[in-house]
Amino acid sequence: MPADEPSPQLLALYTEACEQYPQHANPPAALVKVSEQKLYVLAGEACLASYPVSTSRYGTGEEQDSYKTPRGAHCVAEKIGGDAQFAEIFRSRKRTHQTAEIESGETGTDQELITSRILWLAGLEEGVNRGDGVDSHARYIYIHGTHEEGLIGQPASVGCVRMKNRDVMDLFDRLKVASLVIISE
Repeated sequence: MPADEPSPQLLALYTEACEQYPQHANPPAALVKVSEQKLYVLAGEACLASYPVSTSRYGTGEEQDSYKTPRGAHCVAEKIGGDAQFAEIFRSRKRTHQTAEIESGETGTDQELITSRILWLAGLEEGVNRGDGVDSHARYIYIHGTHEEGLIGQPASVGCVRMKNRDVMDLFDRLKVASLVIISE
């Protein structure tokens, strides 16, 4: 997949996070730009890939029970579903062995299905996205596949970063546990 290039401001956030969290600075990393509804994969200064995403329809924010996408520096805490089938549904991070029907229309369904792969995030910034009332990991913030692929590219989730199933499967193979993930306006 050809990669777009992240903005200089996003690259500066990435460089700063690598300096502040060197234990998570081993490439590749993921940078989510909410205003663009895009995720970039970086290895050093090289952009390896970019994907359209959907962040929260409620905007950005870190508060527990806000259903908003949390900002700041995160890392991949757990990778779940490496052997799951395309569009396989997860419930409570467990495989159901059921496959979702992919919705390509621009109208949402009444379901919030998590499909194909899960990258469970942990916040790195104490008091911002880590700790009481703001903890991204405790909020179950993931990068995951969705059955509502027609909504990718616009805010549609309830806090997580949604991706098309093939894209999240590719990203899952690129990132490691402890990979840096930055979410920015």
